[in-house]
Amino acid sequence: MSDIRIEGHSDKAFAAVARAFEQNFIDEGEIGASFCLFRDGQKIVDLWGGHADGARVRPWESDTLVNVWSTTKGVMALCVARLAGQGKLDLARPVADYWPEFAAGGKEGVTVAQLFSHQAGLCGPDNPLSEAEFLDTDHVADLLARQTPHWPVGTRSGYHALSIGPLGDGLFKRIVGKSVGDYFRDEIGTPLNVDFHMGLPASEEHRVAELVHDGQPVSGGVEHYNRYQRLAQVHTPQSHILANTRAWRAQGTPSAAGQGNARSIATLYSALATDRRIAGTEIVSEAALADATRVQIENEDLVLRFPMSWGVGFGLNSGLKVYGPHDESFGHHGWGGSFGFADPVARIGVGYAMNYMREATEGPDPRLAGLIGAIYASL
Repeated sequence: MSDIRIEGHSDKAFAAVARAFEQNFIDEGEIGASFCLFRDGQKIVDLWGGHADGARVRPWESDTLVNVWSTTKGVMALCVARLAGQGKLDLARPVADYWPEFAAGGKEGVTVAQLFSHQAGLCGPDNPLSEAEFLDTDHVADLLARQTPHWPVGTRSGYHALSIGPLGDGLFKRIVGKSVGDYFRDEIGTPLNVDFHMGLPASEEHRVAELVHDGQPVSGGVEHYNRYQRLAQVHTPQSHILANTRAWRAQGTPSAAGQGNARSIATLYSALATDRRIAGTEIVSEAALADATRVQIENEDLVLRFPMSWGVGFGLNSGLKVYGPHDESFGHHGWGGSFGFADPVARIGVGYAMNYMREATEGPDPRLAGLIGAIYASL
């Protein structure tokens, strides 16, 4: 056994999962991380360990938070589904019905479902943004609302890596008068004690882990990007350095700035995999979740450049093939290695959050693959 400090608990039947978690530190260079697994609404694995900083001085605690990048999008997808279930948002209606300025540039017919399934052709701003500009969410939302789509809407998906955050906030503010993060906090986070934040209070800063990047070129190097990737990943600032700032965490864009841990992520996906309830309270209606997890488009994504099956904000396993063996699974993972998903067939909710960001390898991240393989071998 290693001398890595691992804390928490794991059901004996899932000892292989605990070993896989530890192995991520031994074989994959993990610095600090948390992992959580629910089955049938019961928490059966809840582990954390390592360090919350690159210097390996501050221990990763039970309540440590970390920026989980695009794993945040799964939480935004839940908010979209909940709002639809409340009758305040119709996925089939044009975005411009709620946000008239969005109709500019020939986008009057772009539906809410098309926007959140990355078909709107707004994968990035026409011109590069500075960090200060991007942190002004309303400014970015207004810029994107005035743009013309970069491809015919509804014909392809092109991952709106960062842009979907300001767009989501812009839409929510026009419907409920608050950002996605504030909506989540008021509707789910605070009342149901789910420790996930899109807009972190200053009082919680002391709990946040430092992100550490492996130093490898992003996705093999910018020089290999196509035009859509440049729009999505160069025209908007994204770096672990920016994400380690108070300004980023306070802004809380729902595309990439969620601060959470494995337990909070798994808690949400456990509800979505079972009765859609946390502590007896329904977080989304059955019909709304069915709509959110229905295939909107299956294709080779223009930005990601691999096959994707998109629901309304969720990545669907029928295209990803990484969240276990069942096509019914859905979720989202984030730049560097975090992930969360629900498997309604196995009735499990899973979350993983870490601070060591590894660039993409051929095939699934070995940390993800090792944990998911161990989960299904233990069921």
